[in-house]
Amino acid sequence: MTPSLIELESFSSDKLHRQVDAVRRQFGKRLLILGHHYQKEEVVIHTDLRGDSFQLSAEAAANADCKTIVFCGVHFMAETADILANADARRVDVVIPDAAAGCSMADMATREQVELAWSRLAEFVDVSDIVPVTYVNSSAQLKAFCGRNGGVACTSTNARAVLDWAFAQKRRVFFFPDQHLGRNTALAMGLPESEIVLWSGGEPSAPDAIRNARIILWNGYCGIHQKFRPEHITAIRRSHPRVRVIVHPECCREVVELADESGSTSRILDRIAESSADSQWAVGTESRLVERLVSMFPTKTIFNLSPQPSYCETMDLITLPKLTRSLLQIEAGTPENVVRVDTETARDAIICLQRMLSCR
Repeated sequence: MTPSLIELESFSSDKLHRQVDAVRRQFGKRLLILGHHYQKEEVVIHTDLRGDSFQLSAEAAANADCKTIVFCGVHFMAETADILANADARRVDVVIPDAAAGCSMADMATREQVELAWSRLAEFVDVSDIVPVTYVNSSAQLKAFCGRNGGVACTSTNARAVLDWAFAQKRRVFFFPDQHLGRNTALAMGLPESEIVLWSGGEPSAPDAIRNARIILWNGYCGIHQKFRPEHITAIRRSHPRVRVIVHPECCREVVELADESGSTSRILDRIAESSADSQWAVGTESRLVERLVSMFPTKTIFNLSPQPSYCETMDLITLPKLTRSLLQIEAGTPENVVRVDTETARDAIICLQRMLSCR
């Protein structure tokens, strides 16, 4: 009988690590454990692949031997993995160690809210001239909405390429759920501020602004990246004159504009990896990645842009005992927290994701 979570939490770390390793050896290539960059080290050390959310899902989907994926991340990531891994009629189970591990930004835009906004936008502009674009950090239902309405998903890496594609199709873009990624990308592309408008729901305060807009932004944000402020950069530059500041594009416009560089989690990692051995970096993203960078590059000076560490609370729900229980349940043939996207939603969502993959 599989030990309960309470029992597993009383086990020593060494015992848990041994149990995880035993199941991995037993299943071999039939099992993949994926870990997002923001996961705890006790979890990440057991992963077969680590990276950002879409990178992990795409790599796992390409693995023909895999029968079960354990996704150490948050729920929308597991949904995307299920959609991609089962797009060719395979049957791959995608398991998340804690079903409560969600994403507050993804939750800021539900299907019902976006559909209502879409109908309201029709009162001001021709929605047949709008491409809906969803950040990959969103529910499968929103990806399906985009698939049905000629839209596309994007990552923080290819957001500009996706917007280039979208504007080549139609005049306007409706971008959700992260306003900051949308705004920062649009400004970097040269769109004037007068053509960027925030849709905050309810009755628009300036209907003319909606009519003049090229990109309409959803009022969503990442609570972690919103904590980084311009004054943090000012203070860092005073104390470390040689420092380079690199931030995630989910940070607000003022922070991105003051930083030396911005990019996805993978871009941040790659940029620091390729820098000189004595380089100095202040990093504006989730603190577990920053801590991992410090340990990976001991000759470089790397620290958090904010004086207060910023940990993703929902990522932290994935723990070593929970990972162990997930694997033991798989071993017993009774997997828990299997994430399955229904056939209709998956059919429309894969269209959205395939369009995204074509944007380089």
